[in-house]
Amino acid sequence: MDGPHQNQPLVTAGTDLDDATAALVLVHGRGATARSIVQMAQAFHRPGVAYLAPQANRNTWYPNPFTAPVESNEPGRSSGLQAVSDAIETAADAGVPLDRVMLLGFSQGACLASEFVARNPDRYGGLAALSGGLIGESIDPADYDGDLLETPVFVGCSDVDPHIPEERVHETTEVFERLNADVTERLYPGMGHTINADEQDHVSEMVANLLD
Repeated sequence: MDGPHQNQPLVTAGTDLDDATAALVLVHGRGATARSIVQMAQAFHRPGVAYLAPQANRNTWYPNPFTAPVESNEPGRSSGLQAVSDAIETAADAGVPLDRVMLLGFSQGACLASEFVARNPDRYGGLAALSGGLIGESIDPADYDGDLLETPVFVGCSDVDPHIPEERVHETTEVFERLNADVTERLYPGMGHTINADEQDHVSEMVANLLD
């Protein structure tokens, strides 16, 4: 599609894509940038892993809360999903197989990355959804179909996140379990809208496993 995010840059870092054996697609949050999430991901870096971070137009993937009706977040939502798909295709074109491509998103980016994987089930290297969940006013697990072939999925969030209802975290986990993902869900008491050391450690292990 030709949406608002289609002519934005793809920021790359880590190991040069031509030399990489794995790739990490990083999806930034509302008001942030591709470069900022690449900088955050330095904590997870392993030699051999390339970073690919699409940039949202005006730093926002879609205008309204992720729990608003889907139509109210178009065309940004669909354009963002296409940007994620294009980043994965860039890795594929460089010879990185899908089962060594991991998606990581924070906040709005976690919502977008989650939605992409749930709508395009396959065997990915992993998904880390940090402070986010599936997009829509309500979630019906029956709307999602396919097999993630035990893709590792990590869903981490505060139990009092001001933007992410706890129930949506559980609904997201349920969908991924129904899609045959290997899901780890962790709710952190009173954490707020941020990323903690436990999440960083878990994601670091997931990235390391891409190279096994």
